[in-house]
Amino acid sequence: MEAFVFGIWEGTSRSTRDSCDAGARCGRRNYHDASRKVVTRMVRASEVSEGTLTRPENAVLVIGTRGSPLALAQAHETKRRLIEAHPELANEGAIEISVINTSGDMFLDKALADIGGKGLFTKEIDRAQLDGAVDIAVHSMKDVPTWLPEGISLPCMLPREDTRDVFISFKANSLEELPPGSVIGSASLRRQSQILAKCPTLKVENFRGNVQSRLRKLKEGVVDATLLAYAGLSRMDMTENITRILEIDEMLPAVAQGAIGITVRTGDVKMMKFLEPLNHHETKICVDCERAFLEKLDGSCRTPIAGQAVIGTDGILRFRGLVAKPDGSVVHETKREGKPEDAVALGADAGIELKAKIGDDFFN
Repeated sequence: MEAFVFGIWEGTSRSTRDSCDAGARCGRRNYHDASRKVVTRMVRASEVSEGTLTRPENAVLVIGTRGSPLALAQAHETKRRLIEAHPELANEGAIEISVINTSGDMFLDKALADIGGKGLFTKEIDRAQLDGAVDIAVHSMKDVPTWLPEGISLPCMLPREDTRDVFISFKANSLEELPPGSVIGSASLRRQSQILAKCPTLKVENFRGNVQSRLRKLKEGVVDATLLAYAGLSRMDMTENITRILEIDEMLPAVAQGAIGITVRTGDVKMMKFLEPLNHHETKICVDCERAFLEKLDGSCRTPIAGQAVIGTDGILRFRGLVAKPDGSVVHETKREGKPEDAVALGADAGIELKAKIGDDFFN
């Protein structure tokens, strides 16, 4: 029977502990390995900031991750794929998972835009990686800033999950069915802007936390509906909660939505070799295109930006990008298509076009 070993530290929030426990129970299809023991340690953010976190002596490879159920499911998915590609890593204790409490996990009552943006989900993990306490880090790519700290590289992405958003409500089957004044819970300005552009009589309120806590609040009637990424629900076997899947032309996804990225220390040849067979080439091409678009727009959590690149059966990469005012009053879109090898150039060119169109004061 698979065993999960958690070291809970004094002062850790109950929600963080519950998240890790839930992560050990849900997402079974992604990291179930009944014959192996999974060693997971919990890490204080202060251990990272003070530089006192040390690397386990006997582990061949240490994975750094956040502690949410989704993050844990993704870390264990990575572990499973590593063992499939490198059977020697199946030995007990060869892979250890370090759960690192990040700044972004500590202030769930505030919008990300107000406390520092996406980098809050990666800062402590990046530091642990640069200090040598963890070898690789597993991230939801939509949470990763377009800039990476010096010494950190992003060579690997796992096969991308369905990128669409989903609508969840106990009161209606779609956004359009909700009566005027209904409250949508979402911390995403991208979703907010597109919701209000289509349904200006609705209200959108900040709604953060892991998937489980958001669904609980929805059931408690805190909000009338919410939007989540299909990918996260799928990875945790929770798609039964979906009311309706939103097609791309209804709600353009976030840049890199549904993609899992794995970072390493720049120049760490051993870890690069471990990750090489895990990289999904098509996913990386599409995400690189989308991130190039975002970078040219100087995108942050204060800017409603969406982007999606897909390689068709004809081998052509097609990109669609969007930038909007938070209240949905103005929406600008653009499209590109071309060869996959030109993905970064296509995304960057699309970003430059919209940047010129909206001007410097668009979000002021």
